[in-house]
Amino acid sequence: MFDRPRSSVQYMLLSALGFALMAACVKGAANSGIPVLEIVAARAIVSILLSYLDIKRKRLSVWGNNKPLLVARGSIGALALICVFYAVSTLPLAQATVLQYTYPAFTALIALWFLRESVQFSTMICIGMSIAGVIVMMQPNFHEGVLASTSMLSITAALVGALGSAVAYVMVRHLSQTEDSSVIIFYFPLVAFPIASAALLSADIFVSPNIEQLGLLLLVGIFTQVGQIGLTKAMAMAKAGKVAAYAYVQVIFSVILGWLFFTEIPSFWAAVGGLIIMSGALINTFYKR
Repeated sequence: MFDRPRSSVQYMLLSALGFALMAACVKGAANSGIPVLEIVAARAIVSILLSYLDIKRKRLSVWGNNKPLLVARGSIGALALICVFYAVSTLPLAQATVLQYTYPAFTALIALWFLRESVQFSTMICIGMSIAGVIVMMQPNFHEGVLASTSMLSITAALVGALGSAVAYVMVRHLSQTEDSSVIIFYFPLVAFPIASAALLSADIFVSPNIEQLGLLLLVGIFTQVGQIGLTKAMAMAKAGKVAAYAYVQVIFSVILGWLFFTEIPSFWAAVGGLIIMSGALINTFYKR
C-alpha cells in the first residue's frame, strides 16, 4: 500500500462533504413530508444499484462467504440508519452529526466486552468526554426541570444509531477477514431495503414523492456513495490514523449546511457539548497507538 497523505486527506474531505450533503438531503426530504422509513428505503435502492455495479466491475460473487454475519451486519446497520435519519430529521444538523461521533466510545466498550480487547487510556478519555458532552447537550432540559420529550427522543435515537454503527463496525472488522469490502457494502442496502419497506408498508405512511422530493431521495443515495468511495480511497492511500481526524470536518460542513439551508444556529449548550465530544474523539484518534 502506498502512503500518499495529500491525496488521502483530499479523499477524506470529499467523504466528509459527501456524508454532510447526504444528511442535509435527508433533512430536506423529511421536512418536505417524506417519512424517514421511505428515505431509508430510497437510499437503499440507489446504493444497491451502485454497489452491484462495483461488485460486477471487480468480477466478484455478490453473495460473499459468511452470509449469516453479512445479513446480521446489514440488519443492525439498517436499524442504526433509521435511528440516525430520524435524529437528522428532528435535531439541528450539526447536533445530530456530533452525536454520531460518540460511536468510538461504543466501539471500544463492545470490543472490551465481546472481543476481550484492551482499552487504551486515550479511549477511556474519549468515553468519558462523550458521556460528558451528551450530558451538557441535554443541560437545557434538565435546567428547566423537565425533559422535552421530542428532544430526548431525538437524542436517544442518535445515540442508539451510534451504538448500532459501533456494533456494525465491529462486525465489519471480523467480516473483512473473509469478505471483499464491496460485498460488505452491498449487503447493507440489500438487507436495509426489505426492513425499511416492510416497516413503511405496515405503518401505511408511504408518500408518493413529487419531482423535487424524488430528486432529494436520489441525492441521498448518490452522496452516500460519494462518502463511501472517499472514505475507502482515503483509507487505502494512507494509514487510518493519519487521515481519520479529517472525517470530523463533516461537523463543520454540517454547521454550514444547517445555517445555509435550514437557518440553524447551534445553541450554546449544543456547541459546548459538541466540542467536548469532538475533543474526546480527536484525542482518541491522535494518541491511539
